[in-house]
Amino acid sequence: MLDLVKMALRISTDAYDNELNMLIAAAQDDLGIAGVTNIDTQSDPLIQQAICTYCKLHFGIPEDADRLKKSYDEQKAQLGMATGHTDWLEG
Repeated sequence: MLDLVKMALRISTDAYDNELNMLIAAAQDDLGIAGVTNIDTQSDPLIQQAICTYCKLHFGIPEDADRLKKSYDEQKAQLGMATGHTDWLEG
């Protein structure tokens, strides 16, 4: 996931890896709080995109923070209601 986030942020150095790993973990936790239980960072492009958007929003001082916030909130809401990403219908 780190390589995808670095590519999304156009970062080639390893200098920010610790911070980016913390942001990735925070994004996963945030998705979990929203009810997303299947957080497959290896093969699910929707999860990957949401995490990349979260990292873009929280890394540095983005000029388009409002747009990124809206985008991430929409992605999170959709994942939180999507079959296959939650446990809502199980049980």
